[in-house]
Amino acid sequence: MDKSSKILVVDDFATMRKVIRNLLKQIGFENIAEAEDGEMALKELKSQHISFIISDWNMPNMTGLDLLKAVRADGDLCKTPFLMVTAEALQDNVVQAVKAGVDNYIVKPFTAEVLNEKITGIIAKYKK
Repeated sequence: MDKSSKILVVDDFATMRKVIRNLLKQIGFENIAEAEDGEMALKELKSQHISFIISDWNMPNMTGLDLLKAVRADGDLCKTPFLMVTAEALQDNVVQAVKAGVDNYIVKPFTAEVLNEKITGIIAKYKK
């Protein structure tokens, strides 16, 4: 994935979206879209080409897990790489997300280096 690819950041807290946006910029990504919940994210995904999704787990209206399930069930979106972000490292959540088709999982707070490692690992998996 080249650095001009569009990444969608989904989080109900504007501050967290800004933090993730800044971390993405530190590792070279500039083309970043935002959504404040899963419903808005789906609208964004249907209206433009998104190359990668970074989504929070806990959000109103539609959770990150429900968004992941909707993306994986959509023939046009099902191959979009998906990184789940959460404040909780609960084993049950990880298992649910893996069963739903998440590509990887990251626990808040995290650094640009950790984010870059996760994105690079996911992209490498898709290139195989």
